[in-house]
Amino acid sequence: MTTVTSAELNAALLKAKLGVSAPELHGSLAGYLCAGRGGRAHELLMALALESDAAGAVDDLHALVDSLAADIAGKLRVREPVAPLLPEASLAVRADAMVDWCRGFLGGIGLTGVAVDPQHQAEVATLLADFGHIASMHLESGDDDEAALDDVLDFIGTGVARLHALLVPMVRH
Repeated sequence: MTTVTSAELNAALLKAKLGVSAPELHGSLAGYLCAGRGGRAHELLMALALESDAAGAVDDLHALVDSLAADIAGKLRVREPVAPLLPEASLAVRADAMVDWCRGFLGGIGLTGVAVDPQHQAEVATLLADFGHIASMHLESGDDDEAALDDVLDFIGTGVARLHALLVPMVRH
């Protein structure tokens, strides 16, 4: 599978004239898929209210979204961490992108209206609150905070996998 970069996705988003960043869209896709929803690029973008009017610009975007969704869904299926798609940039830019990713993630989950099993409600609420805290951060970082960003990214990856396990339990046969 081809790995999609933040720069490639941002270029396609600009061409399609969508007012969303690559990290935010990736987060929205991850949230939507985490809650058990799915679909091809066109359906996913419609569900996220992100359809473009730019004729001819959506083919590249749809291909990238399909690739990203397949990657995210594959990781969720085997309960692997889902890493946010961040730009290759300075620590401060990546930290801001991580905040945007979490905002998108929460929005993607919110759009699904997923029902939470009552026995998991407290853990789901705690995890969503943690993502909410990250999404509301205003980060001021220096280059010595790389380890802190890595720790938060580790939490995000494993938190997404855990939320998926709680929201979409595997059927046991």
